[in-house]
Parts: sequence; structure tokens; C-alpha cells
Amino acid sequence: MHTIGTPLMWVAFTIIVIIALAADLFVLRSKGPHKVATSEALKWSAAWIALALLFNVGLWWYLRGPLGDEQAKHIALQFFTGYLVEKALAVDNIFVFLMVFGYFAVPPVQQQRALIYGIIGAILLRTVMIFIGAALIQKFDWVLYIFGAFLVFTGVKMLWGVGDEPDIGSNPALTWIRKRLAVTSEYHGTRFVIRENGTRWFTPLFVVVMMIGITDVIFAVDSIPAIFAITDDPFIVLTSNVFAVLGLRALFFVLAGMADKFHLLAYGLATVLIFIGVKMLIMHFWHIPIGAALVVVALAIGTSMVASVLFPPKNKEVD
Repeated sequence: MHTIGTPLMWVAFTIIVIIALAADLFVLRSKGPHKVATSEALKWSAAWIALALLFNVGLWWYLRGPLGDEQAKHIALQFFTGYLVEKALAVDNIFVFLMVFGYFAVPPVQQQRALIYGIIGAILLRTVMIFIGAALIQKFDWVLYIFGAFLVFTGVKMLWGVGDEPDIGSNPALTWIRKRLAVTSEYHGTRFVIRENGTRWFTPLFVVVMMIGITDVIFAVDSIPAIFAITDDPFIVLTSNVFAVLGLRALFFVLAGMADKFHLLAYGLATVLIFIGVKMLIMHFWHIPIGAALVVVALAIGTSMVASVLFPPKNKEVD
């Protein structure tokens, strides 16, 4: 499997991720369960973005020696474009997380605990999916056409279903969990499992963590093929994915109160999926430069967010 990632680079990346997650868990434990204020979420979100950018700068600096400055810049641009795409598509995850929290009536003080454990599970599952995807592309390059067609289909489906909210209660994964696990009707603090009269019961908080991980994997089916349109190097695909997912918890609390304000964002995300799908389908006939792809993605997301502010929903009054 062709990759720029050397054993040293893989080890360095793994150490960075472990330290970042350990720091996040340490802060969570030291502060205890609490409702996250927007100011705190903004600081953490800025910290996660800064960490991703620092990693990208370090990647460029490290690769200048063996690959040369131009190639190092190209790879750094691939990472940044992939990171931006994953970060943008992750916003859709957040809106679904809001619905999951609302459906299960998760107390505000427990939401960040559910998110961080759900995100850890999502990182592990995405890692497996990325290596499987990279192996398939390496052996069968025509798989890229399937990925491209799937992205176009998903984007069109998203456009068609704008405004439709998913029915959490009828989700097959939730139905499967409820049939096989004994779940308590009430929360028990931060605990995932309790024992009563010798019987093991799972709390709603455990189910929420499972749903967050499952939801992220469902969305990853869209987002991971999207980044393979930018690069097929598993190191760049995985690192940009993981850094985008690491900031999901902080981004959730930043956007939690703004979900209704960005009601047109789905159009921007659908445009991104369709564009990347088309890029993947025509890549052997017409190569769209990474820089141009980055501009299109930024414009699609930025335009939909600005339009959401300029044209608020008709059924809601502007504050």
C-alpha cells in the first residue's frame, strides 16, 4: 500500500492523538460533569483547529527534506483540503447528535461525557474503514468510480430530503440495542452500567454513546470516500479524518445553539458531496487541482452559511 507515512510518522501521529485524548479526558474528569458554556467550547474548538494546523505545518516541514518543497506543499494542501471537507461534513453529524440528545433527554452535564467516548469509538471504527478503503483502491482502482457515483447519489438524496428530520425512534440500530440489552429508564449519573439484584443493566447514557458511534460511522460512509477523491494515501486520509473528528465535541457545543440559524447548510454539504463525486468520476479524463477543489468546498459551505443568516426561515422571527 503506497503511502508517505514512515514508521516514525505513524508513531508520532499515534502519540499526538493519544496525548490529545488523554488531555481531553483529564480535563473532563478534573472539572467533573458540567454544562459546557459557549466560551469554553470556543476555546477548545480553537485549540483543536490549532493542533490540526500545527500538525500540517510539521508535516510540510518534515517532508521538505526527502520529497522537496513543492511536493511537501502539495501534500500539506491535500491534508488541509481533506481536513476542511471532513470538518464541514462533520457539521451534519452534530445536528443529528442534537436530535439523539433530545430524544434521550440527555442531561446537559452528561452530554460531553457521551460525546468524548462516542468520538473515541468513532476514531477506532473510521481507522478500520479507511484501511479497508485504501486496500480496495490499491487492488481495484475502479472502486473510485463506485465511490464517486455513491457520493453523487448521496448528495442528490440530501438535496431531495432537505428539511426532513431523521426518526431516531425507528432507527434499526436503536431497535437492535433495545431488543438485546436491558436498559434502565433513568440516568445514573455518569455510569454506563449498573447492577441491581444481580442483574446487569445498561443506562441510557451507554445507549447514547453507542448511537453517537453508529451515527458517525453512517456519516463516515459518505465522508471517507469524499477524501479519497483528494488523495488515496492512507496516512493523509486517516490523519485529516482523525483531526477533524477530535474537535467534534467542542464544535458540538459551539453549534448546539445555532442549529436553526444554519438551516441552508444542508444545501452546501450536498453541493460538496456532488462536486467531489463528480471530481472522482472524471479524474481520469480531467484532473481538478487540489487548490481549486479547496476553493469550491469553502465557497459551498461559506455561501450556505451566509445565506442562512441573510434568509432566515420564514416560519421563525429574527431576534
